[in-house]
Amino acid sequence: MSKDRGEAFIFDLDGTLFQTEQVAIPAFHQTYQQLQEQGLHRGNRPTDEQVTSVFGMTSGGIWERLLPGASDEAKKIADDWWLQNELDCLAEGMGELYPGVAQGLEALHGRGFRLFVASNGRGPYVRGVLQTFGISSWFTGIYSAGEKQIFDKDRLVALLMKEHQVTSGWMVGDRSSDVQAGKANGLTVIGCRYAGFPQFGDGKELADADQVIGSFSELLTLAG
Repeated sequence: MSKDRGEAFIFDLDGTLFQTEQVAIPAFHQTYQQLQEQGLHRGNRPTDEQVTSVFGMTSGGIWERLLPGASDEAKKIADDWWLQNELDCLAEGMGELYPGVAQGLEALHGRGFRLFVASNGRGPYVRGVLQTFGISSWFTGIYSAGEKQIFDKDRLVALLMKEHQVTSGWMVGDRSSDVQAGKANGLTVIGCRYAGFPQFGDGKELADADQVIGSFSELLTLAG
């Protein structure tokens, strides 16, 4: 891979840059307890595996899976509470970037690549993670489904590319939605399945990626 094949990297956040489960799981269980205490939902508490299965999904899909049968009002309240609980977890020092992410982003930026984030998450969460770990300054643009009100990653990436005049580059992510968004927009797709870390989807999700990396540092080699 060489720079003449692209001048920008578009990154997913959860499962790509950030070890989401360290914040999202405890924040979800706090949210679920609040829902039960307020009488907004009854039923079996989702398992950690069920919670991680929704990482990378948009808000609507998340709550259909985690709170089946809940009212729209309960889902909206849950969404707001989960966001606040995640931000609280970040403020308490929970969560980590994957090894090599901060150094890798700085190196790519230093080589002249433009860096972007395109996430299905809510804006305050996405920005909260980037700011907490001091990596916001490396990104030319930060796009979240919640802020843009675009709940289709193909379209979110298309908007990013249009607004920043990105004509070639790489999409880097860990879920099938990242692969699809990259392919739909003519990008080279790098799938992330980091060795020794939890995986949020099965291996088939990255079957159509152009390459799969087992650590973030491999991206620096691929970028040339």
